[in-house]
Amino acid sequence: MTIKVCVGSSCHLKGSYEVIEAFKEVLKKYDVEDLIELQASFCLGHCALGVTVGCEGLEAAEKGPQVEETPDGFILHSVNAGNVEELFAKEIYPKLFLN
Repeated sequence: MTIKVCVGSSCHLKGSYEVIEAFKEVLKKYDVEDLIELQASFCLGHCALGVTVGCEGLEAAEKGPQVEETPDGFILHSVNAGNVEELFAKEIYPKLFLN
């Protein structure tokens, strides 16, 4: 599974590098660093929706204002350093061991 954090201009200004650092901490805390590849990505095409995070290789747990399905997985919108762990625990972690 791959997590791609947008570092395009808009997301950069909204704190994408802080999101990357928060993901690093969460992946270590949950001991899943060997299961998930964390990457920076150029624009994911959702500039108006805050920092965008693409999750490839998993299906979305639920659809909602922060979750959008894609052919390869799903996208999380409005991610910030303060909600990374909550979104990870709700949307990503439960799916890791089902594949």
